[in-house]
Amino acid sequence: QLQVVESGGGLVQPGGSLRLSCAAATITWNDNIIGWFRQAPGKEREAVSCVSSIGFPKYAESLKGRFTISRDKFRNTVYLRMSDLKPEDTAVYTCAVSQTSGDCDLSQDSYTYWGQGTQVTVSS
Repeated sequence: QLQVVESGGGLVQPGGSLRLSCAAATITWNDNIIGWFRQAPGKEREAVSCVSSIGFPKYAESLKGRFTISRDKFRNTVYLRMSDLKPEDTAVYTCAVSQTSGDCDLSQDSYTYWGQGTQVTVSS
């Protein structure tokens, strides 16, 4: 099974920024669609962003403009840059891998392999 590993979470003040990283621990995944999801305490998991194999991104409407997804194929890594963070952004952020082709989508059902998640806490 493909191992998906996230990193970069932590504690940040409101208005601050963080960059999360997602990488495959066992094999290359440059042909795969990658998605980011998050789950806050007491809430359902929701989509954040996704990126196609050629780097075309999509974002949840409410997060557009604050979050940026990108991928570096030389390092076999996908990044999620989060800016102007708010307390309501506090959640466990999880990276996932899809085996579909074409444009990415924000449906959780499209993703096969999931990481364990990294905690992001936004607090003053």
